[in-house]
Amino acid sequence: MKPRHTQTAAALLLLTAAVLYRLCAGLFGGLPNFSPVAAIALCGGVFLAPGLAFPLPLAALFFSDLALNAHYGVPLLGTEMLARYIALGLAVALGWALRERAKAPAVLAAAVAGSLLFYVLTNTASWLGSPRYAQSFAGWLQALTLGVPGYPPTWMFFRNTLLSDLLFTALFLACMAAPAFTVSPRSTRAACP
Repeated sequence: MKPRHTQTAAALLLLTAAVLYRLCAGLFGGLPNFSPVAAIALCGGVFLAPGLAFPLPLAALFFSDLALNAHYGVPLLGTEMLARYIALGLAVALGWALRERAKAPAVLAAAVAGSLLFYVLTNTASWLGSPRYAQSFAGWLQALTLGVPGYPPTWMFFRNTLLSDLLFTALFLACMAAPAFTVSPRSTRAACP
């Protein structure tokens, strides 16, 4: 396993790349809910230094939300946004729980669990906060499956979330498992006069 400071540096680089991807995909188009958001949170919990594991992924998401919400004219505060941050905080907590035994199968299983948590929490918040849904069990099921007429069904958003969470988590794990670049002492001496 890499030393914690090397992991933190690599994780910060990947976190920055993921946030830039999120901004570009959000501003210039892409699949709805196909984003590295939950992978940032989950892998931040696994790989970032203890003092950064919770605040840094959530702050990075907050600042990218500032740009994206301004672009789309969506308020930054509200029940739906609160549910997103609670779900992402839970993803960080899942990663934190795995940090000493972060094997790929366990982290990928946590990505699936995080996707499901995100889906249920955010769609439940939409159901609770939107007058477009009946405040009944049938309305909640509509929020979890069909969504609001005129928009793609919410199960499609879940599918995209699940696929992107697995893809970006796997990419993050692959990058973190790659051997660090090292320079042998002999090649350093040969390059120096």
